[in-house]
Amino acid sequence: MFSPKVLWSAPELNPINRKARSIPVLNPYDRYGRVFFFSWFGFFIAFWSWYAFPPLLTVTIRADLKLSTIDVANSNIAALTGTLVVRFIAGPLCDFMGPRKTFVAILLAGAIPTAMAGLVKNVGGLIALRFFVGILGGTFVPCQVWSMGFFDKNVVGTSNALIGGWGNSGGGITYFVMPLLYDSLRIDRGLGSHVAWRVAFIVPFILIVATAVGMLLTCQDTPTGKWADRERHTQELLDAHLQQMGTVVPVPGSGNPTASNSSLGGHTSPYEDVDSKDTKQHESRRQSMDVAKGEMSTIHDHEMQLDQQQMLDIARGETVVKPSGKEALAVIFSMQALFHCATYLCSFGGELAINSYIASYYLKNFPYLGQTHAGRWGSMFGLLNVVTRPLGGVIADLLYTKVSKNLWLKHAWISFVGITSGAFLIAIGLTNPHNESMMFGLIAGMAFFLEAGNGANFALVPHVHPHANGIFSGTIGAVGNLGGVIFAILFRYHGTRYDTSFWIMGCMIVALNVAVCWIRPIPKGQIGGR
Repeated sequence: MFSPKVLWSAPELNPINRKARSIPVLNPYDRYGRVFFFSWFGFFIAFWSWYAFPPLLTVTIRADLKLSTIDVANSNIAALTGTLVVRFIAGPLCDFMGPRKTFVAILLAGAIPTAMAGLVKNVGGLIALRFFVGILGGTFVPCQVWSMGFFDKNVVGTSNALIGGWGNSGGGITYFVMPLLYDSLRIDRGLGSHVAWRVAFIVPFILIVATAVGMLLTCQDTPTGKWADRERHTQELLDAHLQQMGTVVPVPGSGNPTASNSSLGGHTSPYEDVDSKDTKQHESRRQSMDVAKGEMSTIHDHEMQLDQQQMLDIARGETVVKPSGKEALAVIFSMQALFHCATYLCSFGGELAINSYIASYYLKNFPYLGQTHAGRWGSMFGLLNVVTRPLGGVIADLLYTKVSKNLWLKHAWISFVGITSGAFLIAIGLTNPHNESMMFGLIAGMAFFLEAGNGANFALVPHVHPHANGIFSGTIGAVGNLGGVIFAILFRYHGTRYDTSFWIMGCMIVALNVAVCWIRPIPKGQIGGR
């Protein structure tokens, strides 16, 4: 049963990898709570700046730069293309130098073009600037990989969903905040429209830099310390816990010269065909190495007790290593990657495209709303991420932990929300509501299932190819962005016929989800991740 105390208490830890078994959401003083906070807030600020243009493009920037509908559409595509490139790079970078440093690097790189928004003079400059501001969208990959490194399998789906959902809500906040900033600068400060929208972009720039510095100075790479030492630390912890059994297990990549392969059957591959059923847990108290202090100490009550098979699984399959080119290709082109790429292309790609056009759709069907009020109603779609995306991950975790330890349940939940979101999109497109209650109600229903799909997807991702989290997550994140580009092109082609774009998108989403629903949740014979 859930206890509210876990929201601020120091979490129970997995003694082998020191990952938390609960999420101290309200405790930023705890290192796990601090990583959780900076993961979601860093992505939130990045998403805000990444989508800061669309709320003002409906009227203000369009008029100032004399943009056509096609110009606006091209700038939306450019913003998504920039993110697509960075997400492909961010995955391997996370495996190479760790997600924290990758996160900081992307934030600082994206802050520079954000501050340069005031220099835009024409459509060419807008498209180029939005391409480079799109760098910020790449923060999704390190925020998820960082979460996977700090939170254990029982809560990592919830953690990823909360971080992604609260971060995604930046796309809703920006529809509310950017028009307010613009109106304040223009009305209260007396700035002209030409200057006011440019000055407004200084605010997200300051917040991005402050967040990156805080992340760099107050957080760490892994629960055990530096990224470069992760294999050695895991080996030390594992050796200490298996010492009483007379067994030493080599962690992949640790280079421990004293470790024997006997307990692994002479293999360190994460895909050996072994019996993964849990054995009886050992009740005796054992000693564990406190990596942070370099001392031996008795296992504390807040550390979870593991049996030998679970330890072997962690050592052999769940320690992130830098994969070879051949191993990376095997991960990228696996059937599981196809499933997650297809479903995330639908959910996150659809969300990105709709985020760019939702206010324009409202303004077309309800012209009396004006830019500011259309933006406020548009913010609803993004703000629902605060609840919907986390709920997608929480339900996936509950299905797995409370109903059955069967990953097909998480898999089926992804397919269900994907197909249902497509059905809502078809309904919106075919009815093209001109009644506010009907329009906003259908959009809210669609948003629930579409955004829950994002959380559900990354509740299953940590179970798949856990030794290559960075590459796998980066690939899925990038393809999700590719979906945004594809759907943005769809909107561009149909111009202001937003209803047509909606129902076509819905048909595509239903078809893709049905096409991949048969694929196994994890590769046959995979060790770890269960």
